[in-house]
Amino acid sequence: MKRSRRDDVSQDAVQEVVLEEPEVSGEALDKVAEVERPVEKFKIDKEVPQAKVKAETRKEMTVQDLPGVGAATAEKLSLAGFDTVMAIAVATPGEVVQASGVSEAVARKIIHAAREGLDMGFQTGLEVLERRNRMTQISLGASNIDQIMAGGVHTGAITEFFGAYGSGKTQFGHMLAVQAIKADPECHVIYIDTENTFRPGRVYQFAEGLGLEPEKVLANIKVARAFNSDHQMLLVDKTAELINEGTKVKLIIVDSLTAHFRAEFVGRGTLAERQQKLNKHMHDLAKLADMHNLAVYVTNQVMAKPDMFFGDPTEAIGGNIVGHNSTYRVYLRRGKKGTRVAKLIDAPDLPDSECVIMVTEKGIENAG
Repeated sequence: MKRSRRDDVSQDAVQEVVLEEPEVSGEALDKVAEVERPVEKFKIDKEVPQAKVKAETRKEMTVQDLPGVGAATAEKLSLAGFDTVMAIAVATPGEVVQASGVSEAVARKIIHAAREGLDMGFQTGLEVLERRNRMTQISLGASNIDQIMAGGVHTGAITEFFGAYGSGKTQFGHMLAVQAIKADPECHVIYIDTENTFRPGRVYQFAEGLGLEPEKVLANIKVARAFNSDHQMLLVDKTAELINEGTKVKLIIVDSLTAHFRAEFVGRGTLAERQQKLNKHMHDLAKLADMHNLAVYVTNQVMAKPDMFFGDPTEAIGGNIVGHNSTYRVYLRRGKKGTRVAKLIDAPDLPDSECVIMVTEKGIENAG
């Protein structure tokens, strides 16, 4: 093949261009690298604060930052107890509609924005494990029952003790109140009394038995007498307000959970309404326990099943609603020679077990 003169000229031109390219010394390359490295470092440093600012902005979100929430709507929500983004994020559209008067579509939009702002999506198992490790236990006073409960009553959960009258349910409530304040003298205990069973004198004895100052212990227990089921549920809302105002609540005691519901809703015709109301009440308690890492201790009444001819006919009031909402369930019954038998019958991470304890003047002790 013949090569044209034009091709030769093009190749010569390319060769000349390559030859005329300036050489770069080693010192020049080092200077360029020194200039580029700070630029890369600057880019990395700039990216980290942006992520931090985004996270801080998400944490500092207020109710009025949510779409569809103005000053008037925010005030209505606050009066109903929805004064934080978290409270709105875990609410139902019906609750937001009832509290603020907005339409259901707007309520769903507000809740969706709150959940997006708090990043309420999936978590890895490691993140859940880390959150579980931050939870603590409140001692029940005796090593026997603490052992079967893996340390005592757990925060972030509802613990139910049920049994016949005189089985010791209220005694455990008084002991838990004292033990919570012993573990953290700055904390407060909420005691919702539905059966007029709170006795400050008993708290005084338990505090003295543990070497505490009884007056200081009693000063950190906030007692409220509930006169009906609506008042009982209202007191839970009042507890949420106390927490939002800065009160450090570590334990909520409801003694007893089902007394008013059992008295007010009589007959099969009101059973569905009673269970629905009781379900909401326990959901509110579970929400407080989870959001604020506090423990909830509830006592429950029992009934005897007349159709059971063999075994123990005792059954807790409330049916499956109470059973499903309680994380830990303990059955108390009288034993021999003044003892009490505590049997753990339901727990997500503990085996069924039982122990024998004794209720004394100074507190709750191991029997034998």
